[in-house]
Amino acid sequence: MIDLHYWTTPNGHKITIFLEEAGLPYRIIPVNISNGDQFKPDFLKIAPNNRIPAIVDHDPAEPGAPISIFESGAILLYIADKTGKFLPKDLRGRNDALQWLFWQMGGLGPMAGQNHHFSAYAPEKIPYAISRYVNETNRLYGVLNKRLADREFIAGDYSIADMASYPWIVPYERQQQKLEDFPHLKRWFEAVRARPAVVRAYDKAKEINEQATVGDEQSRKILFGQTASVIKN
Repeated sequence: MIDLHYWTTPNGHKITIFLEEAGLPYRIIPVNISNGDQFKPDFLKIAPNNRIPAIVDHDPAEPGAPISIFESGAILLYIADKTGKFLPKDLRGRNDALQWLFWQMGGLGPMAGQNHHFSAYAPEKIPYAISRYVNETNRLYGVLNKRLADREFIAGDYSIADMASYPWIVPYERQQQKLEDFPHLKRWFEAVRARPAVVRAYDKAKEINEQATVGDEQSRKILFGQTASVIKN
């Protein structure tokens, strides 16, 4: 059994998608980040960066104590290695998938996240910041569109690279992007969206949090006003 410490964000969706695809037994432990659950001592023991998702695998491949892992990319890689699924086993294929996983972790996710922040959540609208991140998101969509021009999925076969990237494309309208401008990406997006495991993963999200947006001013302070003081203890 895997305990998944989760909230309904793109990074959280990555893990429910994989767990549903692989058919692994898991239990969702909601971490309401708008209420500050991510700063609770028990959560910080397994996620010292106070971010979701994190997992605790009570049945690791090697004998011994349960294994805890934070960072969504690391979790995807761990589950892929555990199950032998959704990550090529040959050297070239594995590294092809991993480089696109890291592309999402270092590029698409952070840039789209800043896009969301300055467009929707910042207390004042800063035109330069909005333009900067909307344009960079657009560039990254273009990179992915070009990659998908001659292959069905990002690394050829469906893999953790697709699971990582798809949830960050779902809010494309909020990111001020048009899928029609990226026909190869749009074809890929619709194919991933139709996968039964992806449908189940997003249905689970609705059960946990119908309103997957930042709420009142107190929630914004919890999410966006953090300094080292929240983790020093």
